[in-house]
Amino acid sequence: MKVDIIIKNIGELLTLKGAAKPRSGEKEMNELGIIRDGAIAISDNRIEAVGTSNEIMQNYFSDLIIDAENKVVMPGFVDSHTHPVFVNTRENEFEMRIKGKTYVEISQSGGGIRSSIESVRKASEEELFKLSKQRILRMIANGTTTLEAKSGYGLSTESELKMLRVIRKLDETLPIDIVPTFLGAHEFPPEYKNNREEYIRILTEEMLPKVKEENLAKYCDIFTEKHVYTIEQSRKILSHAKKLGFKIRMHADEIEPIGGAELAAEIGAISADHLGAASDNGIKAMKNAGVIATLLPGTIFSLGMKTYARARDMIAAGLPVALATDYNPGSCNCDNMQIIITLATLQMKMTVAEVIIASTINAAYALEL
Repeated sequence: MKVDIIIKNIGELLTLKGAAKPRSGEKEMNELGIIRDGAIAISDNRIEAVGTSNEIMQNYFSDLIIDAENKVVMPGFVDSHTHPVFVNTRENEFEMRIKGKTYVEISQSGGGIRSSIESVRKASEEELFKLSKQRILRMIANGTTTLEAKSGYGLSTESELKMLRVIRKLDETLPIDIVPTFLGAHEFPPEYKNNREEYIRILTEEMLPKVKEENLAKYCDIFTEKHVYTIEQSRKILSHAKKLGFKIRMHADEIEPIGGAELAAEIGAISADHLGAASDNGIKAMKNAGVIATLLPGTIFSLGMKTYARARDMIAAGLPVALATDYNPGSCNCDNMQIIITLATLQMKMTVAEVIIASTINAAYALEL
């Protein structure tokens, strides 16, 4: 059978062969489906067949044959948690952290997410598109073939819609899939610092319906943390989003164990992310509810924190684990999944096979691909 491309002489072809579900537990997360001296037949930009080089060359032929020269071939990275649409990076906060300021202290003094708001509100869609495009091209060069992208630096109806339109244009323009997430509940904007309930009203009654009307996002996300959105506020916003038809993602228990993981299970989130302070009960609840744990070791590293998410406990509990960059202008300016899987092995003691599973197929399931 003639195909468009054959790649042969692959030293190790990682097929990730297995059940069509997120991989969980030590056994499943260490099975890579390796074919040695492998080959791939490709037609119409789809994999037609995989096997040994002998098997593929006997059953397929092509005018374009690529010799992999005994290298490894594996699925591309799926980066399932990113914030690539912004104007300026926040290097000054890195200096503040070196001098002892915590993430919460920087945020409460007007830094963090709030410091990115003004520039995003002032920027045009075209400016945001050009800046974000260059960032995503770097991510592609480092092996990312699909990513999720969040809004969350506008925190007004007009600016959040602007960010999501930019994300849609990036998806239409660039050669990878970009999955859009609405994150209007990333922080409270300065003008509503002392009137948080009014901003929550705007989120639920104005922003979410307009995002849905324009079909600009698949997911609704929220930053559930002691200094940002409480459990009660998060439940209210996410319940409303579900009624409108959004799937749910969460920033949960990043810094303190306030019950974000438990809420993710209760609300039926697809993924709960960060989880640096998730409790044993939260891990168990997520496992029972089918929530994927997306861990972001680059953020812990960048913030200079000591305690990483308990990946080993999560895997032992049977909770599917994914990995992502959390690429953003302040707390993790890392766009390279290769660095993330390195941190996951060194700091969270995940095996090489586990980080490959977590950064490819499990991350894909975290985006329902």
